[in-house]
Amino acid sequence: MRQIEVGKKYRHFKNKLYEVIAIAYYHESASDNLKKVVVYKALYGDCDIWVRDYDDFASKVDKEKYPEVNQEYRFELVDE
Repeated sequence: MRQIEVGKKYRHFKNKLYEVIAIAYYHESASDNLKKVVVYKALYGDCDIWVRDYDDFASKVDKEKYPEVNQEYRFELVDE
């Protein structure tokens, strides 16, 4: 599994920039296992805060759905 780093900037495959502000855990009911999520902030517009499943954040772009996208991963670390 890819390592997502808190405090780093990532580019979404649709070309928007975000900063990861936390890795968190949640569960929907007492019987569920904890789920790991990424909490991240948009670096554009109103700087909205988002939460996404960790595995989804770290996943590869679906090339069948988005064949025109050159980026390998849904979110890629931005070199600063």
